[in-house]
Order: sequence, then structure tokens, then C-alpha cells
Amino acid sequence: MENLKVKAYDLRKDVVDMILAGKGGHIGGDMSVMEILVTLYFKQMKVSPENPQDEDRDRFVLSKGHSVEAYYAVLAARGFLDIQDVIANFSKFGSKYIGHPNNKLPGIEMNSGSLGHGLPVCVGMALAGKKDKKNYRVYTVMGDGELAEGSVWEGFMAAHQYKLDNLCAVVDRNRLQISGNTEDVMGHDDLVQRIASFGWHVIDVKDGNNIDELNAAFEEAKTVNGKPTAIIANTVKGCGSSVMENKANWHHKVPTQEEYQQIIADFEARKEALLYE
Repeated sequence: MENLKVKAYDLRKDVVDMILAGKGGHIGGDMSVMEILVTLYFKQMKVSPENPQDEDRDRFVLSKGHSVEAYYAVLAARGFLDIQDVIANFSKFGSKYIGHPNNKLPGIEMNSGSLGHGLPVCVGMALAGKKDKKNYRVYTVMGDGELAEGSVWEGFMAAHQYKLDNLCAVVDRNRLQISGNTEDVMGHDDLVQRIASFGWHVIDVKDGNNIDELNAAFEEAKTVNGKPTAIIANTVKGCGSSVMENKANWHHKVPTQEEYQQIIADFEARKEALLYE
């Protein structure tokens, strides 16, 4: 587990290098979602880069598809992609490494990024698994700004109706979106109570950038019968560097060389602290 915590910072560097090379990217959300993706792909999900279309694989959809840079970095670390190829070609004309998930790439189930689609599609995947008597689990990660989409709540209702206990939805609750604070744009009040009222089991992870807490939440989700699970991961947008943390203007931004140097130094300092905890 300690190795994974360090790995999350190494993958953050890959993300920043990718964004610099491609001259664009949603860096803030990449940083907030990193530990969620690392925990899923290295501790929880049953997937295989050698057999990416295995019928019994777990399914994952990055509904907040604009955080694709983090997704590419994790897929590469897990063996589905070549990170040097990704960095060299990200967001270039004609590249397969586009600015939202591309299901022509191994390991990616669905093109996403039109917000509000991930959960409803995952409801279908989970329902298919039930009807086919498969044991795979289905995961999706949504942004908290995305919850303003009505289709999300239709997905919550349908998942409860069909008792999809093989479905787990994660909300990357970093409280910032492109237009500012989520509570100013479209407030969520008590998000735990709101989702629970739709018949879901809800787990509130106080530190959504803590792999130990996330792993425990995913383990709890596996024990729930007869209803789907939502994990509210309270994260920090831009997590990993004081240059970016909790700053809405880092939703989509390319760091300057000076900012890049400071960001990488911050990552190294966080890694060092982890090693001596």
C-alpha cells in the first residue's frame, strides 16, 4: 500500500508531462482523482492487460472524462498503454490519445466526457451482469459538478430499482468546477443523505486522496447486498502541489516552466514524507 501512495505521485508527474507536451489538459481534476484510480486499478478491479476483453472482467467508466490524463497514466502503469507513447502523442493531431477517453484503446470501456452519461451506462452494464449471471463489478467515477446533470439522478433511481449491488459509483468531491465553487454553482447540501434517499448505500470518505481510506470503502461496498453503493471521496482539486491545490483556475491549465519546477518539487517532497511516515 505504501508503494501505491508513492506511485500516485510518480503518476502525477506523468500527467503534468503529458499536459505540457500536449499543450492542454484538465490538470486540477487529474490530481484530485488520482488515488481513486490507483486504488481501483491496483487493489480492487479484476482486469488484465493481457486479456482486456475478458468477459468476466470488472468494468470501469470515467464519467468525468475530462480527467483523462490521470486515466491514461494509470492505464499505462497497469500495463494497458505505453506511457512514453502517450506523453509524446497526447492531444496531437490524429493521435489516438485524445482529450477524453477513447474506447479504441485497450482497457477503456466507453468514450466519455459528455457529463452525466457514465452512471446511466454503468447501470446498464451492471444490469447486464446480473442477467448474464456474471460476478463482475461495475465502477464509475463522477465529478461533483457533474451531479447537476439530471441523467445522473435517473441513474441513481434505476440502480436502486434493479437492486444493483454489483455497482459502485464514486463522486470526486473536490468542490470546484470550471465556473467556481460547486456550492455557488449548484449546491449539493448533504450529499450523503441525498444519495441515500435514492436507496443507495453511501460511504463518506473523509480524505478521498488517502488510499487506505479508499480501499476500505471499496471493500465495504463489496459486502453490501441488494443495493448499489456510492462513495463520496472528499478530495482536493490540484492535490499534490500548493501551486494548484483548491484553485478553480487550475481546472484546465498548462503550467509555466517555473510552475512546473515547483509542482515537481512538491511531488517529490510529498513522496519523501510518505516514505518516512
